[in-house]
Amino acid sequence: MQKRDDTKKTILKLENVTLSFGGVKALDNVSIDIKTNEILAIIGPNGAGKTCILNCINGFYKPQQGAITFGDKNITRLRPDKIAGLGIARSFQNIELYSGLSTLDNLMAARHMLMKQNVFASALYLGWARREEIKHRKTVEDIIDFLEIEPIRKQVVGALPYGMRKRVELGRALALAPEVLLLDEPMAGMNLEEKEDIARFIVDIFEGQGETYPDTPVLRDGVSCIVLVEHDMGVVMDLADRIIVLDFGRKIAEGTPEEVKNNPEVISAYLGTEKHSQ
Repeated sequence: MQKRDDTKKTILKLENVTLSFGGVKALDNVSIDIKTNEILAIIGPNGAGKTCILNCINGFYKPQQGAITFGDKNITRLRPDKIAGLGIARSFQNIELYSGLSTLDNLMAARHMLMKQNVFASALYLGWARREEIKHRKTVEDIIDFLEIEPIRKQVVGALPYGMRKRVELGRALALAPEVLLLDEPMAGMNLEEKEDIARFIVDIFEGQGETYPDTPVLRDGVSCIVLVEHDMGVVMDLADRIIVLDFGRKIAEGTPEEVKNNPEVISAYLGTEKHSQ
């Protein structure tokens, strides 16, 4: 299913972002326009600053210089929970789940960030609060169905195979109903079959599933854009509409997959020497 509106406009903007740890610049004056209706891939050698970009966007890191805006709102100094509440969610390179909880409980924990009831309503479990709880649980059940993790919905996450934990991590991000979805190496450590499954989910999340999930907007309508950090160049070239290349914290190239693939600086810094070793 294709998106109804293919117009691309900037939804998230990084302007001259610089991030340093001691005397080392992880990001050096990086500017990026992230647009709606596209999958944007960020690539580069290990240590190039790819994850630092995501950490700055969702508030884990605070850049020393520059600004990050989401729509018309400056989010440079906001806390991660505030940024998630605005509509930016992410998955992590190193799985960050509640390992002692079940799949269902992990997804519900994320979904609770969007619940509106106050403390008294929660304590008394008033009718309207109960109705809201049921509505959010329905959303989580739709995500479980979409990601094909129904058989593990009650299983403790810490005991699951690695590939399934990565799916739960993706599901937790979806539970936040994001406009912008940040995916940090969602296929790292997976075999070919698992990678193909995740690639399929990414495309389906982006495009939306229409009336298959009529009551869950993030699945029904898709997300506005996906920012993908990934080392598998085959996956990147297949999925991305646009690619940004980082090297030593600097942006060295930007363009379509074909443009980036043929860029001499990219070949020298990354593709020509690194792609077979990632």
